Amino acid sequence: MLEGVFKIIRVLKTKFHTSKENIDRLFACNRTSAHVWNDCLGLAKAHFQQTGNWINRGTLHFATKGQYPIHSQSIQAVFEKFIDARENAHKARALGFSQIRYPYKEKKHFNTKWKKDGFRIGKNGKIELSLGIFSGKRQQPIVVRVKDLPSVRIKEIELIFDRGLQLAIAYDDGKFPKENANVCIAAIDLGEIHTIASVCENGQGVIITGRKIRSLKRLRNKKMKELQKKMAKCQKDSRQWKKYRRALNNILGKSDAQLTDALHKTTRKFVNWCLESKVKEVVVGNVEGVERHTSPKKKKNKRKRSRKHNQKMSQWQFGRTTSYLQYKLAAEGISLQKVDESYTTQTCPVCERKKKTSSRNYSCTCGYREHRDIHGAKNILSKYKYGKFQEISLDQQKYLRIA
Repeated sequence: MLEGVFKIIRVLKTKFHTSKENIDRLFACNRTSAHVWNDCLGLAKAHFQQTGNWINRGTLHFATKGQYPIHSQSIQAVFEKFIDARENAHKARALGFSQIRYPYKEKKHFNTKWKKDGFRIGKNGKIELSLGIFSGKRQQPIVVRVKDLPSVRIKEIELIFDRGLQLAIAYDDGKFPKENANVCIAAIDLGEIHTIASVCENGQGVIITGRKIRSLKRLRNKKMKELQKKMAKCQKDSRQWKKYRRALNNILGKSDAQLTDALHKTTRKFVNWCLESKVKEVVVGNVEGVERHTSPKKKKNKRKRSRKHNQKMSQWQFGRTTSYLQYKLAAEGISLQKVDESYTTQTCPVCERKKKTSSRNYSCTCGYREHRDIHGAKNILSKYKYGKFQEISLDQQKYLRIA
């Protein structure tokens, strides 16, 4: 995560130790935060019906101030997330994604966040989480202990649930982005089979396979299907149904941790390759919206896509991949920007004919041959650098796997 262009903010997700009473109080904090979110939904709806305008931050601040037994900054963090979710939905709808909905769903649990004035760091990993003043009385803080607490300045703490309560601690590690005197440009073609395919203008190329990520998703989907079949035969909220639900949550939590680890390793391998190839700037094709264009019904002159294909597209984590790349590259002084990738996988850079290919290799009647993903990365690079499609030669190409 990057703050401006000066400081790098990192996040540590960690377990903690505390009493059973404090565990119950922490769960109560997340339920209270959910109550704040639900009230924001109601306040926003009522305000729009009365005035015809959206509710703003100031109105939400006064409507929620002092109404809940958690810290004032924790309340503020909830309605700020509501405002951000509403604005992001508005931007998506303005771009033509009319199926995107504004925040509407009520929650039972919501992550509680403590900003810089809401917690106190003590010795030996001791953290006091303030609950502020409620009904004229200062509430007793919740004390937790973390084994390996960062010794640098902590900016905020968020209470999350991942197979148990954990803390997500954001801190400033004191490091600055490195100076980078390189001059080369590299382009990335993101893919579902090969997570990253990249070409550098100095003739270097790399493909980082995503087959491990695909296998993790297939295993998760298989286990989820088995459990969901069993849950469908049980009465909702029965003892057996809750047992299957807990098992399902454990599978989701474990697979998410495995996928996160694989994506971190993938993006780290790419950053290392950029350093070897003397890269200064990286451009990535913007694939935003690809999962929204899956076709559940057959249209004119278009073949109906399978449910299997639609599932792969909806589970493709290109946004997380781009996010990991952005802060890892920035730490090395390498910039990253999204560019339009229209027709980059279809256009031949030699004769400029357009052709859709279903195999892993792109071939044209003019004699041009190339790996499909490397072909896309080449066209993204030439389109960005020269403003048109033209052939780029490669001197060396690497194929990397994730262990």
